[in-house]
Order: sequence, then structure tokens, then C-alpha cells
Amino acid sequence: MERLKQKIKEEGTVLSNTVLKVDAFLNHQIDPVLMQEIGNTFAELFKGTGVTKIVTLESSGIAPAMMTGLQLGVPVVFARKRKSLTLVDQLLSANVYSYTKNETNEISVSNEYLIKKDKVLIIDDFLANGQAVLGIMNIVEQAGASLAGVGIVIEKGFQDGGEVLRTNGVRVESLAIIDSLQNRNVTFR
Repeated sequence: MERLKQKIKEEGTVLSNTVLKVDAFLNHQIDPVLMQEIGNTFAELFKGTGVTKIVTLESSGIAPAMMTGLQLGVPVVFARKRKSLTLVDQLLSANVYSYTKNETNEISVSNEYLIKKDKVLIIDDFLANGQAVLGIMNIVEQAGASLAGVGIVIEKGFQDGGEVLRTNGVRVESLAIIDSLQNRNVTFR
């Protein structure tokens, strides 16, 4: 997606050889026009696959997931990283390691919102080592639901998450795949 790549080049900040900051349009401030285009693109890529639910991880995956859900006409469920007073019973949970935060979180979805008959599309902002996607896939499996695929806004192609998922037969559609962040320069595939 050329507009996304342009945004990354113009507004992204390379913090290290492994960390890209995109707070200006995706992770803190959100560009709604770009999110709408991202949602349209994911909807086009996964139309006809029978998706009944989109699942993402709070919070940065919510905007692209919502726009995709709007285009596909399906509900969006987000896995919570923190327990609340209203989310305590009948949870589907998995542990997920965050590369950028260097911590493990238990993520949870109520089994009320993800059921056996669902066909799930996972949407997330970044794919690095694949832990977030694997955690959500674990929750989908616990629900007895099936997986239509995974939509990623930005994939770090120099890390192994995409390869791990694809090698295991998971359909992964990434809108921008970064080959390198060396010398504070972003290069794409």
C-alpha cells in the first residue's frame, strides 16, 4: 500500500534497528482517512472468505480492525490486556510477550463474543516476532472458531513472525513489509 509506505517514510521515526515509531498516524494519533483506506484494503483482500468476526489486540489494532469491520459488516472484538470488573467470567485467555514493551501480558476475550461458528480475521498494527498473533490464534482455537487469516498493517520482515506464521499455513496479508531499519533508514520489500 503505497500511501501507507509514504506515511511511514514521512512521519515514522526509526528509534533503533528494530523499533519504528508510528505514533503520528497509527499508535497514538490516528489518521482516519488512512485507516479507512487500510480497512478497505483488508476488506478487499479477505472478501469472500466468510469472515464473521474480526479480532484484534488492544489498543493499536482497534482502529484498523474497526475500519475493516465496517467494510465487511462484521463485529470487531478486541482482546483486553488488563482485567476489569466487567470481564471476569468465562474468559478465553493467552499469554503474549510484547517485544516493544519487554513484558508478558495475559490477554482475554469473553467466550460470549467468540464462538465455535465464527470465522475470524485477525487484524493488528505490527507483526514482529508473531507473539500477539499467536496469542490471539490460541484464543480462537480455545473458542473452537476457525481462522480466515491475518491482516497486518506493518510487518517487520527482518524478524521471524511472518515466516513462522506462513510456514505454519496461516494466510498473512501485510500492507507494508519493512526489510530493514538499519542506519535509521526504512527500506521496504
